[in-house]
Amino acid sequence: MHWPAGSQSRRHGMVSTFKIAILGAQGVGKTAIVRQFLFNEYNEAYLPSKTRRVYLPAAVLNEHAHNLQIMDFPPIASFPVNTLQEWADARCRGVHSAHAYILVYDICCFDSFEYIKTIRQQILQTRMIETPIIIVGNKRDLQSGRVIPRRNVSNLVKRSWKCGYVECSAKYNWHVLLLFRELLQSMGCARCKHVHAAIRFQGALRRDRCSLM
Repeated sequence: MHWPAGSQSRRHGMVSTFKIAILGAQGVGKTAIVRQFLFNEYNEAYLPSKTRRVYLPAAVLNEHAHNLQIMDFPPIASFPVNTLQEWADARCRGVHSAHAYILVYDICCFDSFEYIKTIRQQILQTRMIETPIIIVGNKRDLQSGRVIPRRNVSNLVKRSWKCGYVECSAKYNWHVLLLFRELLQSMGCARCKHVHAAIRFQGALRRDRCSLM
């Protein structure tokens, strides 16, 4: 198994840490996706993110423990070109060193797709190593308001961008689990393909709580 650069691992009793950054425009549902995934909850009230939120769940995959550092970022003007620029803005701290990226857009908002298109390009231009990126189209429950046909987006993302693509509904917890499983697979976690769909992560922000996968 190959682990992302910077992850901590041991051959015996191995514990690995995966740093995951979630980026997207205002109102696309980044926080809703994370909280649905971790706590199985959804808040109808919209509270825009103004600061970075960090969640620290743990998971056990086939007797192997993995720590996840999930970083939920507010919208950023641009991806920092180096660590100096990253640390100059508290909202961006940690984004440059993530092991993988979840780029979220609203399927009913064209501008939100243009935002993640730009951020993706900036990540490619800035990061010196190949880093997994998964594109997520949220608000599938509002399918009738879709602005770009799903097939068009899927073909662009998978064939041209060479990224994973998942559509989900944070509101109804539809495919939220799938997108994180797809991400872990793309990060080189070969065992993830055997994980049952009943995966649940709990205990974010508490390192003493762990979930079995």
